[in-house]
Amino acid sequence: MIDIATKKIAGEISISSPIQEEVGKSLHSMEDFRTIFHKQEQGDVTQSLSLLLASALHLDVSDVHLEPEETGIAIRFRVDGILQEATRIDLEQFQTLLSRIKLLSGLKLNVEGRPQDGRFTLLSPDPIEIRVASLPSEHGESIVLRVLNPKRLVLLSDLGLREDLEKLFRKEIQRTHGMILVTGPTGSGKTTTLYSFLKEVQKAEVKVITIEDPIEYHLEGVSQTQTDEAKGYTFASGLRAIVRQDPDIVLVGEMRDKETAEIALQAALTGHLVFSTLHANDAPSTISRLLSLEANPVNIASALRIAIAQRLVRKVCKDCSVMETPTEKELGIIQEGLKNIALNPLPIINEKTLVPRAVGCPSCHNTGYRGRVGIFEAMRGGEELESVIEKSSSPVAIRAFAIKQGMIPLYQDGLLKILNGVTTLEEVRRVAQEE
Repeated sequence: MIDIATKKIAGEISISSPIQEEVGKSLHSMEDFRTIFHKQEQGDVTQSLSLLLASALHLDVSDVHLEPEETGIAIRFRVDGILQEATRIDLEQFQTLLSRIKLLSGLKLNVEGRPQDGRFTLLSPDPIEIRVASLPSEHGESIVLRVLNPKRLVLLSDLGLREDLEKLFRKEIQRTHGMILVTGPTGSGKTTTLYSFLKEVQKAEVKVITIEDPIEYHLEGVSQTQTDEAKGYTFASGLRAIVRQDPDIVLVGEMRDKETAEIALQAALTGHLVFSTLHANDAPSTISRLLSLEANPVNIASALRIAIAQRLVRKVCKDCSVMETPTEKELGIIQEGLKNIALNPLPIINEKTLVPRAVGCPSCHNTGYRGRVGIFEAMRGGEELESVIEKSSSPVAIRAFAIKQGMIPLYQDGLLKILNGVTTLEEVRRVAQEE
């Protein structure tokens, strides 16, 4: 694996065996974390940080927030996309933790008035990188630790795709050229989806190069590069250099400017398969976003293979969830939401239909949910799309075309997951807009 223009990881930290054993034996809930964290020796900052990180791993936390408030410091864990308060500490303990984190991640100790970014490595059988972001706030520096656990990387078959979507994705990622775009808000699983594509297509006879900001996970056999604005290594300049490296597949972390979009589209039209992300609300809106970056409409339709939008919904806990008959109102919402669905065979919805209910138990920390899964929509490119763009580039017109073409929107994909016993109506309505 070749890493070009990557930022140096400032430090490394390991978790002692006693701490791992204590966490594995005693940590089953947020209440357990508070007990374990506050009974350990407060003066040992390395032990405090190790225990914090070990607990985050054990609870499958994606982000650890340390937030100064007027009355103390709140430590909050993001689990399955939802923030939960883990515990509170005093200012003195926070300052020692803050200094230790800054030293490890290469942040300047004497800088408090402006944001800083860094990272360090948590040593384990599979090293885990921790991305650190500081932000000045009213009561002191707020710190967020993003836990980049490689165990979160999954295969394409584990994304929770409908059978027809998985078949479509597998077909498109095996092409020799074209562009596949994934869109969605921060934390919606875009990187996981793109990396699952790379894991599917990566093999000895294929050259894969990425340009990312930052590199989140390291992939065997993939040449990964990281942008460095200070040195002029941007997405655009990096992509221009990458296409001269004779790649078969290119991953661009994000298309955020006109130059990057132009180069990526040209690469997709000239014999490269390009994966990238874009900030847009849904799959059809990727067209409007590309047009706002002044991309040529003809190039968009010709290069784009599929535009994918996704969100993450929490899965009901397998240990405590129950299947029940929905209320009359819930049944009506599901029937109305799926009445025009472009799926064959159509799902059967009647008085015998059952839906899952979140209950709560120790396994899911009494939330009723454990783990997350994606809901997706995918719009195809091609000549028909080009003619639609020529007539009207409005998101409404393009969305109508995509649905007529057979696209099942995010909300409907979520409703199907309810019927399959995966998630709840509350979750789907929380993250996806009703059609």
